[in-house]
Amino acid sequence: MYYANNDVRLEEMEKPSAGKGEVVIRVMASGLCGSDVMEWYRRHKVPLVLGHEVAGEVVEAGDGSPYKVGQRVCASHHVPCDDCHYCRRGHDTVCDTLRTTNFHPGGFSEYLLLPEINVSKGTYLLPDEVSYEEATFIEPLACVLRGQKAVGVMEGDSVLVIGSGISGALHMALARALGARFVASTDINDWRLAKIKELGADAALRADSDVPAEFRKLNSGRGADVVILTSGAEAAIAQAFEVVDRGGSVLFFAPTRDDSPVPLPVNKLFWRNEVTLTSSYAANPAEHLEAMELIRSGRVKVKDMVTHRLPLAEAQKGFSLVVEAKESLKVIIEPQI
Repeated sequence: MYYANNDVRLEEMEKPSAGKGEVVIRVMASGLCGSDVMEWYRRHKVPLVLGHEVAGEVVEAGDGSPYKVGQRVCASHHVPCDDCHYCRRGHDTVCDTLRTTNFHPGGFSEYLLLPEINVSKGTYLLPDEVSYEEATFIEPLACVLRGQKAVGVMEGDSVLVIGSGISGALHMALARALGARFVASTDINDWRLAKIKELGADAALRADSDVPAEFRKLNSGRGADVVILTSGAEAAIAQAFEVVDRGGSVLFFAPTRDDSPVPLPVNKLFWRNEVTLTSSYAANPAEHLEAMELIRSGRVKVKDMVTHRLPLAEAQKGFSLVVEAKESLKVIIEPQI
């Protein structure tokens, strides 16, 4: 039960039961997401059970459910209606239904209820080749995939990923899988810079160095075709504007800490230079399935991104690791151990 980043308590709740069309799963693995520690974002909602990167085994299936006891599944916590104005325009991740759907009580629990709409629109059988642990990456990789579709990563591109946390690591790995020619990552943490190189980045640059100059030196004098911001810091955004090449694109993947405005050098970016700024949020069911196939096929390898596996009783340690962001990348809670 989450009260604050430094106040995560182990509490007993009644085990959920499945109604019509619903499913209860035994949670086998649940990933900790950077959004789980955005205290400012959910301060008014506490206490609550977090955890949305889930995988588990069906233990109860309500009448009309297409799933059976014993099946291995993962699920989307947010699903679109597929019929509203936004869904019809291809913006299904800003659908009102998507913004209100969720699990009960949350993935950091022994058992989880999947409501009927999540079962029908956002629950997926896991291939035998995908472990529960790997399945916790399906949701975050789907979000990354949607972002890179929005920004248009193509074969032969040069890409700079600003930030080497788990989102940055997934963006780096996906850009490589999509055929990017050169992928560099930045961070202020030397441990993460070493880790991102180990995971396959062509270059790992100190974020507090002259990144635009360093990137151009490594990229035949050109800026980045694509810049991906997994940090919302104003300095990181300014850096993105400096390093993006003519005709390039910048993806805003992370929120800022508040609603403070960010200076926008309009002439530098747009007049004669045709730079595109875009954003993405969440992922739709089709993107979850694409992400699952990327993991199943081994095109995006996620196993080596896991740095910590913790039981439910040590969830506070997991939250602290993610908040500190020092020597951790992906923390997974395993409620059954």
